[in-house]
Amino acid sequence: MQSKGSSRSGLIVNIAIGAVAISVAVMLISIAVVQGYQQQITNKITGFSNHIQITRLDFNNSFETNPIFKDVKLEKTILQHPKVQFIQPFAIKAGIVKTESDFEGMILKGVDSTFNWQFIQQHLVQGKVLSHADVLHNGIIIPEVLANKLKLKLGDKMIIYFVQDNGSLPRARKFMIEGIFNTGFEDLDATYGLIDMLHIQRLNKWDSVQYSGYEIGLTKFDDLNVVADDILSEVPYQLQLKTVTELYPQLFDWLGLLDLNVLVIIVLMIIVACINMSTAILILIVERSNMVGMFKAMGSNNLFIRNIFINIAARLIGRGLFWGNAIGLLFCITQYYLGWIKLNQEAYFLSKVPVLLNWYDVMWINAGAFLVCVIIMFIPATFVSRITPIKAIRFE
Repeated sequence: MQSKGSSRSGLIVNIAIGAVAISVAVMLISIAVVQGYQQQITNKITGFSNHIQITRLDFNNSFETNPIFKDVKLEKTILQHPKVQFIQPFAIKAGIVKTESDFEGMILKGVDSTFNWQFIQQHLVQGKVLSHADVLHNGIIIPEVLANKLKLKLGDKMIIYFVQDNGSLPRARKFMIEGIFNTGFEDLDATYGLIDMLHIQRLNKWDSVQYSGYEIGLTKFDDLNVVADDILSEVPYQLQLKTVTELYPQLFDWLGLLDLNVLVIIVLMIIVACINMSTAILILIVERSNMVGMFKAMGSNNLFIRNIFINIAARLIGRGLFWGNAIGLLFCITQYYLGWIKLNQEAYFLSKVPVLLNWYDVMWINAGAFLVCVIIMFIPATFVSRITPIKAIRFE
C-alpha cells in the first residue's frame, strides 16, 4: 500500500514534470511564432521596395525624384553577385485619383518588363499583373484598400492627375484597373499603384534610359548587409545605396523589440521550471531522510548521495522535456499546415498566426533548459549534507 508521503511526493513530482513540459512548450511556441511573424512582415516590406535601392545622391525626399541614367555595366556587375536574385529599374510619381464622389492621393510606381511580379501575384485578390509590350500600356494595379475607399472595381477606368514641377496645370491620365492586390500591410500598400514606367518617364520628360532608381532583390534577407557592402564599392559617386532597413527603420526597430519579449518569456519559463523541480527534489530528500541517514551510516559521503538525487532530477527533467517538445512541436506543425489560430489582419497585418522553427532552435532550447535546471538542482541537493545519521535513523 502506498504511504501518504509517497503519494504526496508523487503528486509534487508530476507537477514539477508538468511545469518543465509547459515551460519548454511555451519557449518553443514563443520562438516559432515570433520568428514566423518577423519573417512574414519582413517579406511584405521587402516585397514593395526589395532589399536594396540605388537612387540619385541628393537631398530630395519628395516623390518627385531626380533621375539616374541606365548603367549597363553596374547592372551586370550586380547580377554577377552570387547572392543577388534580380535587379530592376523603377520610377515613382505622386498623383491624385479623382472619382465622381471622392478623391485620394496615391504613389504611382512605374515598372517595365524586367519587373519581378512574384510578390504582387501572391497577393492579387482580383485580376492579373501588367503585361508589357512595345506600346504604352494603360493598365494599373491598385491596392484593395484604395479600391474599397473609392468604390472602384476590376475593369473600371480611373483618372489620375499629376502635379508638374514647373507650376503648370496638372496633367491627367486615364488608366484601366487590371488588378487589385491586398498584402494586409495597410501602412505600405494603401496608397501604392503599379503602372507602366513609360507614363512616368513621359510625364517627367525623361528619356527611356532614365529612372528613379534600381531595386535589388536578394536570395536571402540574412545576406542584406554583406551584399550591400559588396555592391557599395561598385556604385558611382553620384548615386546612393540604401538597404530596406534604412528605408523603414521604425518597422525593423519594432520587429527587433519582439526578440526582447521572447527573451523575457524564456527567462520566466526557466525560472518556473527550476522552482518547481527544486521543490520536488527537496521534498524527495526530506521524505527519504531515513534512507540518507542509512547511506551515511554505511560510509557513503555527501557527494555520492547528492549525485543520486541529481540523477533523479535529470531523469525527471528529461521526461518534462520530452512532453514539452511533443506539445510544442505538435502545435507548430498543426498551425503551419492548418493555420487553425486566426488573427485580425487589420491589427496584426497577418490573417493567421505564423510559425517558423528550425532544429537549431529546438536543440539549444532543450540543451539550455536541461543544463540550467540540472545546475540549479545542486542547490536543494546540498540539503543532504545537513542530514546526520543519528537523527535520521532515530526517527525511522
